[in-house]
Amino acid sequence: MTVSRRNFARLSAATAAVTVASPAIAQQPAVKWRLASSFPKSIEGLWGAAPTVARFVSEMSDGKFTIDTFAAGEIVPGLQVLDACANGTVECGHSYSGYYIGKNPALIFDGSLPFGMTPRQHNAWYMYGDGKKLVDEVYDGMGVVSMSMGNTGGQTFGWFRKEIKTPADFSGVKMRVAGFGGRVLAKLGVIPQQIAGGDIYPALEKGTIDAAEWVGPHDDEKLGFHKVAKYMHIPGVLEMEANNCLFINKAAWAALPPSYQAMLRGACAYAQTEMLAGYDARNARAINRVVAAGAQLVVLTPEILRVLRSALEQVLDEESAKSEQFKRLADNWRAFRAEQHRWFSIADARTEMSVYSMSAT
Repeated sequence: MTVSRRNFARLSAATAAVTVASPAIAQQPAVKWRLASSFPKSIEGLWGAAPTVARFVSEMSDGKFTIDTFAAGEIVPGLQVLDACANGTVECGHSYSGYYIGKNPALIFDGSLPFGMTPRQHNAWYMYGDGKKLVDEVYDGMGVVSMSMGNTGGQTFGWFRKEIKTPADFSGVKMRVAGFGGRVLAKLGVIPQQIAGGDIYPALEKGTIDAAEWVGPHDDEKLGFHKVAKYMHIPGVLEMEANNCLFINKAAWAALPPSYQAMLRGACAYAQTEMLAGYDARNARAINRVVAAGAQLVVLTPEILRVLRSALEQVLDEESAKSEQFKRLADNWRAFRAEQHRWFSIADARTEMSVYSMSAT
């Protein structure tokens, strides 16, 4: 490469920055944290964000800032990660906020809602709407700092033992479903079950539950859902995205040097991009395999979708009437969602379907 005067100046500046940065890192204290995850190591798409973040902060700090990662159950059960971070059992944790709506329903806006936003729309709400500011207020009252650490992208509606043909078919169905999906489906007679990922298959196999939603074709295939509940229902309106978070104990975060805080933010941003890319690539291949193995795709009828959408709006209105904090989030989220879906229906959805109709074989 020919080095011009301008490029030489840029290279010299970059070299000087590295020279300055290395002694600065050397002067920082050694920090060792523990991270508890809600996910098993066998689900590499979800679990993988934790070792990714740990590796990045270690490399950026020259080994001065290290994070030991633990899968679900190794320190605390998968659904107790938020508590473990809040009370200082661990410094940080990797989880999905929808698991904890029993503590504060407003946490669902940090994760995913039925008939909600896509990953890009959710990120736009966080960065250019009031999303992050409003969600941070919720976590602040719980003694926790949160930052996005991954996203699964669009999911399927769920796996059922029997095909759902009408709204009445949901009545009495015992379904593993997290977040607000359970609240919405309960309006149609579903009996929601909160079960960690590793326990779903045995429950389906034994008949303890009749249906389950988890993530999408790749993870669901690894867990074997298509072997015991062959009807995969679409579209995935229960979760059009699922934002995962790094929860950090508030005191531990405050004690962290600013440079380490910046490293964590950067590592989480990369992990978020990596997870979404991984699911987009893997799900496209996995859907072919599960169908070839006998899974049957069932498209929910317009009637069912209308009833589900109505149920969501009822739940949002009910929670808004109970909590001013929830109402502030819901009103802001609904307004931003309307703008986003109007634009995406023009810029993305219509274009995608037009291109696909010409290229599909």
